[in-house]
Amino acid sequence: MERLSGRPAGSALEGLRVVEFGSYAAGPHIGKILANFGATVLHVESYARPDGFRLQYPPYRNGKPDVNGSGCFAIFNDSKYGVTVDLKKSSGIALARRLVGWCDVVTENMRPGVMARLGLGYEALRETNPDLIMLSTCNMGQTGPRADTPGFGSQLSALAGLCGLTGEPDGPPMLLYGPYIDFIASTLGTAAVLAALERRRRSGSGCYLDVSQYECGLMFLAAPLFEYLNSGKVATRKGNDDPHAAPHGVYRCAGDGWVALSCWSQHEFACLAKRVGRGEWCADPALSTLAGRRSARAQIDEVIGAWTRTRAAPAAAQALQEAGVHAHAVSDMADLFRDPQLAARKQWRRRRHPVIGDHAYLFPAFDLSETPGDITAAAPMLGADNERAYRDIVGLTAEEFESARAMGAMD
Repeated sequence: MERLSGRPAGSALEGLRVVEFGSYAAGPHIGKILANFGATVLHVESYARPDGFRLQYPPYRNGKPDVNGSGCFAIFNDSKYGVTVDLKKSSGIALARRLVGWCDVVTENMRPGVMARLGLGYEALRETNPDLIMLSTCNMGQTGPRADTPGFGSQLSALAGLCGLTGEPDGPPMLLYGPYIDFIASTLGTAAVLAALERRRRSGSGCYLDVSQYECGLMFLAAPLFEYLNSGKVATRKGNDDPHAAPHGVYRCAGDGWVALSCWSQHEFACLAKRVGRGEWCADPALSTLAGRRSARAQIDEVIGAWTRTRAAPAAAQALQEAGVHAHAVSDMADLFRDPQLAARKQWRRRRHPVIGDHAYLFPAFDLSETPGDITAAAPMLGADNERAYRDIVGLTAEEFESARAMGAMD
């Protein structure tokens, strides 16, 4: 059975054609979401320069770097066709233009100016495809004094102020796990593509989308940004403290487990007090206000910690939830694969990859009731779909395909 032959008819984005000149997460994640809802997405790489996730980021099958065995590449590129184009050759540029002439949307996450220097900038591509929608996503956006600054998501989290708010008050700023802003930017980038498609439906014309990953990160700082604008006060690191809830923290449980809990009202605090055997707190005037509970944080945390340390994290969380307290056990990766909630919502969908084998793919965090999406295939092997994509989808003749291959356009 051919890869992607099981794509359901009538998908929400059926007929949408996307060419993706991108690598790592910020660009390809956009294409993945579109592909999961029916778009035909061609992921462009070259044999000389494959997607960076293929060889630079573990995990790998059997622990060894393998261009077709990368778990990171797999999870961001399911449901796509994999094609190769050598953009260092004129024949490759010509082939890239054929792809652009076929598609509705081009996405790319190269450094600013690279696509233009290749002759593949938006204005040049509009000559090939006047109705084209093109999205560029990069660190800082395409304009401004720092547009050419390179970097990855971790550095952007620092620049955007997220790291400055993460960590203990008397400790250093802490990096967030992984390229957090990449995932924010790709989700917003997907929304931008859909908005541009709606605009094109109404107006008949395409447009250019310039996504600054740095600016995407700022939207998650609304409260501290407004605080500064309103009062001039610069927010600082608070650890697990929260100015609007008390107690608010993560507590050690039996074994290696942890549980997170928070109380956002006096009623919730009373529920917690009774559950941990300190019902007298309910009648203590000093603990009847948020300010009072925050002042007594150390003593309250000590009592909570003594209670949680005698219980496994799932049991502690369940007991707290049943008492009316917001609480959850801290999950590890194994817990996520066992979570009945994620299973019920079909968040993990297994497909077989030729090298990796049976592999779980992460579905987008939403679905459509009338035209549900799906993981239609495992991620492509490098260049594996060249003939099918170029001939059957893009429409090259047999002679055109063989000529392009002979000239090294697909190297």
